[in-house]
Amino acid sequence: MHILLPIHILAGIIALLCAALAVTSKKGKKLHVVSGRTYFWAMMAIFLTAIPMSIISSNTFLFLIAIFSFYLAFAGIRFARNRTGVATMLDWVAISLMILSGLGMWTLAAIYFLNDNAVNIVLLVFGFFAVSLGCADFRSYKNNSATGKERISRHLTNMMGGTIAVVTAVSVVNPPFGPEWMWWVLPTALITPVIFWWSRKTLS
Repeated sequence: MHILLPIHILAGIIALLCAALAVTSKKGKKLHVVSGRTYFWAMMAIFLTAIPMSIISSNTFLFLIAIFSFYLAFAGIRFARNRTGVATMLDWVAISLMILSGLGMWTLAAIYFLNDNAVNIVLLVFGFFAVSLGCADFRSYKNNSATGKERISRHLTNMMGGTIAVVTAVSVVNPPFGPEWMWWVLPTALITPVIFWWSRKTLS
């Protein structure tokens, strides 16, 4: 944990900075591409450190969130690179894990609810997005529609979703006031409408 945690934090800082650069830079330009790729590898580092930390600490919540967060970055970069819209076995496996993580969050939410743990609200919200986004990506690949504007929309939605995950991780470290679950949900509530607006604009 003493080795993994500093790497995890550093990767989170890099991911947050690169996400800001990718969002504010012109799409298709070198800065956007480089910052996007660096963001993906930072998210990979976050995932590869979060999984063993969750196992060491027996933290099922962290384990599920790690899968959820990394899938968003993985799917985002896959839609950016895969112009054919044809899914590989790796894509199908990733989508399956995303949906399963959402179902796992709902199951854990029920357990937390029975134990009067308010974080069940977080799990319900994140579980909804995990299942919804996973199914949306599944439909895009199944219908061979992940091309053109829809491909860009799926890329944007997943990358911005991953950004929400990073911002959330930062906001819950030292919340200025309670309840704690609010700081888990607040970034989603603020950024999701922007994603919908941006996605519709891309498709129009």
